[in-house]
Amino acid sequence: MNSKWTLNEHSEGVLEVVVDGEAWENAQKKAFNDFKKNVSIKGFRTGKVPEALLKKQISKEAIYDRAVEGVANEALVEAVKEHNLELVARPTLDYKDASDESVTLVINCVVSPEVTLGEYKGLDIHKDEVNVTDEDVEAELSKVQDRFADWVLREEGQPAEDGDQVTIDFVGKKDGEPFEGGSGENYPLELGSNTFIPGFEEQLVGVKTDDVKDVTVTFPEDYQAADLAGKEAVFTVTVHDIKYKDRPEVNDELIAQLKRDGVETVEKFKEVTKEDLTKERERAADEKFTNDLMETISDNATVEIPAVMIENEVDNLYRDFTNRMQQSGFTAEQYFAATGQTEADLKATMRPDAQRRVKGSLVLDAVIKAENIEISDEDVEKEYTEMSTLYNMDVEQIKKLLPAENIKDDLAQQKALELIKSSVK
Repeated sequence: MNSKWTLNEHSEGVLEVVVDGEAWENAQKKAFNDFKKNVSIKGFRTGKVPEALLKKQISKEAIYDRAVEGVANEALVEAVKEHNLELVARPTLDYKDASDESVTLVINCVVSPEVTLGEYKGLDIHKDEVNVTDEDVEAELSKVQDRFADWVLREEGQPAEDGDQVTIDFVGKKDGEPFEGGSGENYPLELGSNTFIPGFEEQLVGVKTDDVKDVTVTFPEDYQAADLAGKEAVFTVTVHDIKYKDRPEVNDELIAQLKRDGVETVEKFKEVTKEDLTKERERAADEKFTNDLMETISDNATVEIPAVMIENEVDNLYRDFTNRMQQSGFTAEQYFAATGQTEADLKATMRPDAQRRVKGSLVLDAVIKAENIEISDEDVEKEYTEMSTLYNMDVEQIKKLLPAENIKDDLAQQKALELIKSSVK
């Protein structure tokens, strides 16, 4: 076999592989024998038709078609290795110039694009400083008070205040006509919770029991129901009752109700809460720092991403979404019915994130090459061991699920990212 690689635009190219000699001869023989086993002709048992008669029944084109299928995979593997190609999509197969002596396979491929790196080291980007104040801890204590608070009816004639809960009936109309999903009965709404459309809850501050009030709002431009997005609606609201939140006193008895191991006093709650908030904000700051770095080095780099890579990543994101839905006890169809979206709508919203992810990965791969980053077999084995401990799984079981090459790629990208982080000004 000998091959030629021609790279065209958009990281698409053509592999032409000439298969001849013994390899092509054997492929034709195998193809003929495959037909021989299955062809039936009146007067002969299947598989017992004489070859001379078979050759009259089976066209050369049919033999070549089947023979090409038999040699294509090996030819592709050898040619990809010879030209050091990194395929990013399933190639398509055709052939030309077929004869008994040789055939030229024409394999259309999409390969990983060339990346031109911009500035990626010594960037003037810093991680946000993390600070947890006493006020932050007090806010968490306030949430505990809310959790164990009782709702108490306000006296007749008392107006609703921000933070109160009003039980309401409501009927929404657009252009004077009720719309689907725009009405409800005996709905408990906490004012200030931002549960309803912006502007709705604010207009109920000051209402009294048995009041009937028209609330005018405008749906957000990005509202999930397209027929309501950006449109004005009027809700007729009937107030049944108003309750205020009777919050318990902050003391050790309140903290004990949380039933958290080792946290039984207010002081211990404050101590643990400060530690937890610090860790949470450290993680958030590190995530933001990483995202800022990746956004910058991606913006600084130049790469023309094949559309198929972005669509593949969209499919990955969509698959993750459906898995999360299933874990929550819902199906994608139920989500679409509730939101008024379609699968195509959702995938369209995922596409910018998919493009960002693909470009970020390509840029990190380019940094790996530029910095000659290598991952040893020992590094891979160490990662397998750590994963075994983390997930409480046998190492060999993890190896079946995650090939070593995938582990190497992930570790190399992590190493590239750490190099970028450590080089910031």
